[in-house]
Amino acid sequence: AQQPPDSCQTLCDCLEAAKTVKCVDGNLTAVPPDLPPYVRNLFITGNRLARLPAGAFPAQRLPDLSALNLSGNHLRAVEAGALAALPALRQLDLSGNPLVTLSPLAFGEGGSPLEELALRGALRDHGVLLSLAAMLQSGALRNLSRLELADNGLLLLPAGMFTALPALRQLDLSNNSLVGLRNVSFQGLGQLQSLDLSDNSLGVLRNGTLAQFRSLPALRRIGLGRNAWVCDCAIEDLVAWLKESDQVEGKEALTCAYPDKMLGKALLKINSSDLNCSVPVDLPSQLQTSYVFLGIVLALIGAIFLLVLYLNRKGIKKWMHNIRDACRDHMEGYHYRYEINADPRLTNLSSNSDV
Repeated sequence: AQQPPDSCQTLCDCLEAAKTVKCVDGNLTAVPPDLPPYVRNLFITGNRLARLPAGAFPAQRLPDLSALNLSGNHLRAVEAGALAALPALRQLDLSGNPLVTLSPLAFGEGGSPLEELALRGALRDHGVLLSLAAMLQSGALRNLSRLELADNGLLLLPAGMFTALPALRQLDLSNNSLVGLRNVSFQGLGQLQSLDLSDNSLGVLRNGTLAQFRSLPALRRIGLGRNAWVCDCAIEDLVAWLKESDQVEGKEALTCAYPDKMLGKALLKINSSDLNCSVPVDLPSQLQTSYVFLGIVLALIGAIFLLVLYLNRKGIKKWMHNIRDACRDHMEGYHYRYEINADPRLTNLSSNSDV
């Protein structure tokens, strides 16, 4: 139906020529029901939506909506089917919302044509991170080419989170608290061009992760700045990779954060002599070696003990006989006393003799 001329202007700024609607800082608590069908770019920001229920956007009413910005709305819940009726949606920004619930079925059963998803500062709740991982792994967003997960305080990422994103080109994980990437798989991201890991708490990148970086044919920009690199023996592989790779942006500026004697030293200028690594430091293998050595020592002690027993078998046998005879004499003494105490005649005799 044709919209009345001023219906959109009540709560929003509607620009038909630009096919844009802006509902900004209006204290809205729900998506306006009378959005014009011409809208391609919709900004609903700085409001108080709290939740995005199923059918928040009228079915088939917004056939051309391709860019949706819902940032900074105090959103706590995005429910199943909330974004299902948007057939042309390509860009979605949910940044700056304190999400507690994000349904893996927010885009409906059939998935979405979405290409860009921004969730900056929206994944502070760990349950929401797991829900997002489930959504991505389900294949609902297989067309995604850009994913922004910055500013979320993330420590670790769910295993296999990115395995069903074959079209992903840009992945932003900057300004988090990531301490490692051991359980993160980048396999299958054959289109990935840019990976931003700057401003995290990474101390080292292991050989497995470096091998994945090498195997991604399109990956040409990796950001690793402002991380807490630990320059001990474990960093040798990372240093070697940095020296031979052209994937890392600004690699000359990467410096050691620990230990104190290496503070501020450029990673590219580290040599083996700086690290004093005659033997690679690997705690699990050290423990394994210690257990093996302990087992060998105990086996030797046991073998020596058995050998001593064997060589002294005659003496041990004589000693056992002596102990047996001593025990037998002792028991006979007890038996003799018991018989005297049990016989009343002997007891009386003993008493008379005392008199």
